Amino acid sequence: MTDLHKHRSRMVTDGVTRAPHRAFLRATGLDDAAMQKPFVAIVDTFGENTPCSMSLNQVSDNVRLGVAAGGGVPIRGSAISVSDGTSMNHAGMRMSLVSREVVADSVELFVRAHAYDALVGVAGCDKTLPGVLMGMVRVNVPGAFLFGGAMLPGTAPGALPGGQGHGLQRQATILTAIEAVGGAQRGDLSRAELDAIEKRCTPTVGSCPGQFTANTMAMVAEALGLAPLGSAMVPAVYSERIAIARRAGETVMHALRAGGPLPRDLVTLKSLENACAAVAATGGSTNAALHIPAIAHEAGIRFTLDDVERVFARIPLIGDLQPGGRYLAQDLHHAGGVPAVLNALLSAGYLHGDVLTLDGSTLESALREWPGPDGEVVRPCDAPLSADGGLVILRGNLAPDGACLKIAGLKSLTFSGRARIFECEEDCMAVVAAGTYREGDVLVIRNEGPKGGPGMREMLSVTAAIYGQGMGEKVALLTDGRFSGATRGMCIGYVGPEAAAGGPIALLREGDPIRIDAHAGLLQVDVSDGELTRRRAAFTPREPKRLAGVLEKYAALVRPAHLGAVTHSGNLDWPYDASTPDWKP
Repeated sequence: MTDLHKHRSRMVTDGVTRAPHRAFLRATGLDDAAMQKPFVAIVDTFGENTPCSMSLNQVSDNVRLGVAAGGGVPIRGSAISVSDGTSMNHAGMRMSLVSREVVADSVELFVRAHAYDALVGVAGCDKTLPGVLMGMVRVNVPGAFLFGGAMLPGTAPGALPGGQGHGLQRQATILTAIEAVGGAQRGDLSRAELDAIEKRCTPTVGSCPGQFTANTMAMVAEALGLAPLGSAMVPAVYSERIAIARRAGETVMHALRAGGPLPRDLVTLKSLENACAAVAATGGSTNAALHIPAIAHEAGIRFTLDDVERVFARIPLIGDLQPGGRYLAQDLHHAGGVPAVLNALLSAGYLHGDVLTLDGSTLESALREWPGPDGEVVRPCDAPLSADGGLVILRGNLAPDGACLKIAGLKSLTFSGRARIFECEEDCMAVVAAGTYREGDVLVIRNEGPKGGPGMREMLSVTAAIYGQGMGEKVALLTDGRFSGATRGMCIGYVGPEAAAGGPIALLREGDPIRIDAHAGLLQVDVSDGELTRRRAAFTPREPKRLAGVLEKYAALVRPAHLGAVTHSGNLDWPYDASTPDWKP
């Protein structure tokens, strides 16, 4: 490898013709000595709009110290974040997945425009994690990823349904509050009881503490080698994050001197398979099936839902993590963190141990410094919670391109029922809120895909209300939109092709018999091929909405969900600019 000291930033700092550039840099506080050092971008998604991102300032500040200690010039910049917590269950959720692309684009714009030599990306919530990871792989300079960490759990009164008895407290998270809405709608909870949960369940900054999307993607970052081993599950408020951030800054400086490894040295077919294995083994978020192909796309690797399915199908469930299990990120941290999961998978032959980690060592050698499964939060693979992984991909005449179901915690892996058709999330939510659905229904929400939404909204409020009403596995929900990592129950998302693309979900009619079999990986509507052909011939697409703004651009560019819902052709090549001739008297 080649020493990459100031391999990009010379274009900005060297030569007579760059006097104006240097003048601007001097106005930021740099001097002659600083301009001889490498410039390291620190891009975070700090914001006061969500607890997930509020702690990122401290992380980035300590990355600065590590970069400076390693001989670099740290330069901070920020990208936006969209809070899934407050954008859900209304039109704002259309902005969530779109924000992943905006974050990735922001990383590219910041790094390429200023010719920075290296990058540390810092993110804290559902779409900012994959967005920053995508941006890192896109620009492909020496880099490291840091997660802001999860919040600590709160409490709920034990006298409430699901509690341990009068006067006792039980552990609670944001999922407790979301599902309590369904209980309140059914009359099981008073408004005062709902208020008590609301005020106690989220006591600190940090992301949602279960194995929801943020923690799942933090685990993916470690499995890919883009994040330091052992960093993902450290809670946001733990001081250990300060030391992790400083070491990450120093690690990037080492990578600059050593010439790598670069992000595309780390993101390979083998490491992508490792990431999928970690997700399946822990019952992680179904959103990983969307984000992992998108990260691969940035590296020029075609890794689709088919590849995700291939890995998911062979991995046992060994992580007893919420929402399907009992434990939270904090518990996994104390049980050995992500390395405990990876060690369990490696010892059973489910991981590629020869992939590289952030410091250039192989994963197998790096994991020797970490403990294996503790037997409770993380089981060994020969004593799993289930022989089947936590997620499965379904196919059939309703989903030729595939659909995704989280099976971790499900009591039954089969379901048959009659379709109830809803043309958007709001229509379904109104029926669920009123309780005018019944056991055996398959609630079908369509026109919520990447293009048809646009934006592929997640349906957590609907699924949680169903669960809170005690109907969690008595009905099924089927959509071409997304689900939150916190979703549980017989909830199938990412159905492809989506309705806006003329997929079979658009042809469903009220009362159609639908069959779901997670054992066989089947999603089927039991009507004849001839009937489906007749319906297709008579099908009239919905009148497109006038969009304008960011949604118009997104709908024009976005590709199908099974390809990661990406918006460009991938595999960006960032060539070096030609050196500028120096002036001579």
